[in-house]
Amino acid sequence: MRLDGKVALVTGGGSGIGLSIARLFLREGARVGICGRHAEKLQRAADDLRVGERVVACAADVSESMEAKKVVAAVSGRFGRIDILVNNAGANIKERSFRQLTPESWEFLRRANLDTAFFCIHAVLPQMLERKDGVIVNVSSIAGKRAGPLGGAAYAAAKFGLGALATCLAAEEKDSGIRVSTICPGEVNTPILDQRPIAVTEQQRRKMLQPEDVAEAVLFVATLPPHVSIPEMIITPTSAPFI
Repeated sequence: MRLDGKVALVTGGGSGIGLSIARLFLREGARVGICGRHAEKLQRAADDLRVGERVVACAADVSESMEAKKVVAAVSGRFGRIDILVNNAGANIKERSFRQLTPESWEFLRRANLDTAFFCIHAVLPQMLERKDGVIVNVSSIAGKRAGPLGGAAYAAAKFGLGALATCLAAEEKDSGIRVSTICPGEVNTPILDQRPIAVTEQQRRKMLQPEDVAEAVLFVATLPPHVSIPEMIITPTSAPFI
C-alpha cells in the first residue's frame, strides 16, 4: 500500500472530492483526519468510511485561524503527526457576478477558498519543517487559471491567490523537504454545483470529472518519491478543452 504508515489531513472531507480523497488514502494504508463545517455530515462521512480506528473527524471552520490550529492539534494528537495536508475546503455562491457581490460575500469566498489553506498550512508547517518532510496538496480550480463568469470574480480571485500562495511556499521551502502542489480541476460533479446560478442537468454532470478522478490525481502527487515535485497539475473533462 502506497501510503502505509502515513498520516493525512483532508479539509472539506465531508463530501465530494474531499471524501473521495479520504477514502482512497485509507485504501492505500494511511490514517486520515477529515474536517468540515457541518458536524452531522462529517460524522456520516466518517461512518461511511468504515475504518473507525484509522479516521478521525473534526468539525471545524478552518477559515478561522484558531479552528485550523485545533484541527491540526487534534489529528496530530491522535496519530502523532501529519505527513500530508490536502487543502480541499472551498465554497461558492449563486450570487457570484460582480454586480451581485457584496463586501460580505467577497470576504466569505476569500476566507472559504484561500484563508482556509493559509491557516492550515501555517498550523501544520512547523512539524513538517522539524521532520524535514511533508507534502501539501492544494485542490484549486480551473478558475484559478482561467477566470470567468462561470466561477465568478471572487471565487476566481481566491483560487488565483491559492496558486500564488502555493508557488511562493514551494520556492521558499524547496530545500526543506517540503513539497507543495496545486491541482486545478475543470468542472467536477460535486455538491458545489448546487450553488450554480443555472441548474446543472444530470447529463452535464456525467460529462464532468468525478470526485474519484481528482482523488486519483491527489494520490499520484502525494506518493511520488521525495526528490520529485509537481508544482501544478491541470485536469479537465475530455469534453471541455483547455483554451
